[in-house]
Amino acid sequence: MSNDLCERDLSWVAAAITDKTISAEEATRAAIARLETVGPTLHAVQAMDPDLAIDAARQADVKLARGQELGPLHGVPLAHKDMFYRKGRISGCGSKIRAEFVPDVTASVLAGLDRAGALDIARLNMVEFALGVTGHNEVTGTPMNPWNTAHITGGSSSGSGAAVAGRLIYGALGSDTGGSIRFPACCNGVVGMKPTWSRVSRFGAMPLSASLDTIGPLTRTVRDNALMFQAIAGHDPNDATSSRLDVPDYAAALSGGVKGLRVAVPENYFFEPVDDEIADLVRTSLDVLTDAGAEIIPVTVPESIRVTNAFTSLITATEGASIHQTWLTECFDDYGRQTGARLMAGLTTPATRYLQARSLRAPILAEFHDAVFTDADVLHIPVMISTPPTIADTDNADNPGFMDMITKMGLCTRPINYLGLPALTIPCGFTANGLPTAFQLVGRPFDEATLYRAGEAYQHSTDWHEKSPLPV
Repeated sequence: MSNDLCERDLSWVAAAITDKTISAEEATRAAIARLETVGPTLHAVQAMDPDLAIDAARQADVKLARGQELGPLHGVPLAHKDMFYRKGRISGCGSKIRAEFVPDVTASVLAGLDRAGALDIARLNMVEFALGVTGHNEVTGTPMNPWNTAHITGGSSSGSGAAVAGRLIYGALGSDTGGSIRFPACCNGVVGMKPTWSRVSRFGAMPLSASLDTIGPLTRTVRDNALMFQAIAGHDPNDATSSRLDVPDYAAALSGGVKGLRVAVPENYFFEPVDDEIADLVRTSLDVLTDAGAEIIPVTVPESIRVTNAFTSLITATEGASIHQTWLTECFDDYGRQTGARLMAGLTTPATRYLQARSLRAPILAEFHDAVFTDADVLHIPVMISTPPTIADTDNADNPGFMDMITKMGLCTRPINYLGLPALTIPCGFTANGLPTAFQLVGRPFDEATLYRAGEAYQHSTDWHEKSPLPV
């Protein structure tokens, strides 16, 4: 039963707990078994208290037995990137500097999942301070890809991607500043939502770049993702930057299909450096959407898109350095080499250059929006330009071209952060070496519902999301 439960998705488990086919305790014990056995193999788990998790599951079962009002995720065990604060519990942020940090607040996203009835049973490994695209962490260790443990998970939500794909847990939160939800989703063959900037509160989440940070879920299916996203989206009085726009019913949006949906496909920029194998798989996914009734709209994206990758990197390093300035001065040796070097570079950014990068966002977004979304509803592009490389090949200590490599990796993801747009990553096949790849659907601001509708239609006609790396 344990292995069978681990193979089930979040939606099935939530429904099965509610109708008492299984108990929250059974689902939690199954997850704990995987977290304790496969978790160390993948180096995905930072910390867990099994007794506390089982006690929480038993309390969830008692509430169900008493007929109390339940949330849509009642009793479902989840685990999250180790950067979301829970009052009284360590939040290490993948670092030595905060290895013993105990916050006095709970992140709004965790509180939202709590209200939905979910159980928070473990902290997952991550890139140090969420600054890295490959998944490497010199401080706490590097998570491994469950499809092939020699390869990267992608970062910075590395443990979240590995844990969901490896059937350790049914869903996990990650953060995305330059691709940190979408890279792990792509590398590990799961679904990841990078929301519109300001759609989800960042209160109680470790900050990196105030003008770029977003929070979203990684799950096995689009439906699972929509369920988790519903619980965390919306305005939060604790975060003045969070949008006051109404939150749609994302689950209701799943059933619309894609007949008549206009899908923009770029004729420039996004596919230019992409390996043929990846481009073929991504383009093949378009056939599924057109067979379901979608219309392909060729578009030419503005040339201004080419500066957004570098601008995103500059903004991240500069805003990150402003947060870390005291630590960089007082305990620089406690940082991993990559993190320390990138943050130090942010300390020397000219103010004129930073202000230019920030001030150009609005006109570049307006130009991009007009070019892509005047005649189309969503944009269909790759996530990564190549198959996930090995951990050894992307170790910055042995790679003098490391910064060039991560710049190339960010070609398809960082522009979307810079523009503040939502993007849903969906697995679409495997490369010749057996590793997953994915495409991303990019939408208008605050139109996550259309992305979920299109993603659900794609998964209704494919089974990539049902593939499993078990046994690891």
